[in-house]
Amino acid sequence: MNAPGMRPGDELAGKVALVTGGARNIGRCIGLSLAAGGATVMVNANTSRAEGEETVAMIRKAGGKAALHIADVTDPEAVQALVDDTVKQFGRIDLVVNNAAIRAETPFDKIPYDEWKRVISIVLDGAFLTTQAALPHLIKAGGGAVVNIGGLTGHKGALHRSHVVAAKGGLAAMTKAVALDLAQHGITVNCVVPGTVDTVRGLPGAPPRPDHRVSLPPAGRRGLPEEIAAMVRMLCGPDARYITGQSMHVNGGGLMP
Repeated sequence: MNAPGMRPGDELAGKVALVTGGARNIGRCIGLSLAAGGATVMVNANTSRAEGEETVAMIRKAGGKAALHIADVTDPEAVQALVDDTVKQFGRIDLVVNNAAIRAETPFDKIPYDEWKRVISIVLDGAFLTTQAALPHLIKAGGGAVVNIGGLTGHKGALHRSHVVAAKGGLAAMTKAVALDLAQHGITVNCVVPGTVDTVRGLPGAPPRPDHRVSLPPAGRRGLPEEIAAMVRMLCGPDARYITGQSMHVNGGGLMP
């Protein structure tokens, strides 16, 4: 049986998707899911080149088309080069998924300003720069979809993650504003908000999940990255053209707004 979000289809045939932070975990599954729907995928990574190459290989092995571009989404020139390379290789951009983010666990009074700025910049500046650089191509394509990947902490708070909470909460707010600006172009903008998801946490030897975040939601389990990817794929597809400016929670009941 195919994993959720990985079932083959053709609803995205002819579309080109740009996925930031697409090398592993949820980002990898998003790329695989969009490719399973027929989209060509540009996988972006910054430091995870080997994993990004593995993701591209997985997409190609499954019969899809993909490429990797290394770029720091906080660098305007690097982001423009990412967008330009996507169009050069694949001719267009129809879908943008802003998934790039970093984890950080630091008590508020111990957060260095550089760490605060880095977390905010990757999540918020990255989404701003990537969406703005891709916008002319989305308009030229006749409309499309932007999907931002938020976080449950941005809606309920979290211990020792005030910078992450601020960034993810800001991303949900930005989604609404950009959705209003881009509606005239037939471009939908939504935010997918994962709950607790089973992912690889950092590099080998990284500390385990903190004790204050080991509880399970009412569904009784952590989510799968593929389940997040399935929501992203739906929002990118033809059945979601009347959905925009929304935060779509995929959390097993961990938050019921």
